[in-house]
Amino acid sequence: MSAKTAIPFVIRNFNSIEMEHFVRPPLYESLGGSLTKGTAASKLGASIDTLPPGKRGCPFHLHHAQEEMFIVLNGRGTLRIGDEERAIEEGDVICIPPGKAWPHQIINTSDQPLLYLSISTMESPEICEYPDADKFLARVRINGKDDFRRVDFRGEGVDYWEGEK
Repeated sequence: MSAKTAIPFVIRNFNSIEMEHFVRPPLYESLGGSLTKGTAASKLGASIDTLPPGKRGCPFHLHHAQEEMFIVLNGRGTLRIGDEERAIEEGDVICIPPGKAWPHQIINTSDQPLLYLSISTMESPEICEYPDADKFLARVRINGKDDFRRVDFRGEGVDYWEGEK
């Protein structure tokens, strides 16, 4: 690579990224930041997340296209997966494939913060289902930006021909 060729940003230190505090009482709260935003990564997404005691970062959900991996860096909690709950702790690596058999959610059931890495393939298009609320997210991303995004409740919807001329 010549001196004139720009090298894409490939290194990110999770101790110096911009962190965002998210709160939606009473169950959801997290402090997290993207590790891949603004880098050369185009097929991987990664973030670092901290859940306070008793909180969850996102609703119980499953992906139809994306695979996810979670690496517990510090603390303990519970992985809700399918109809089960499993204890998780520092050092655990959690691999979640896509599909209806793998709805999941991380919950901090301890009295200390739970710190973990979230890594995912950035498949698009993606359908994500939320079994507890019986809703879905349909999403298409192009160059890291939403081109199409719809969250709605499952059900009959509209007729295929409705609104057509």
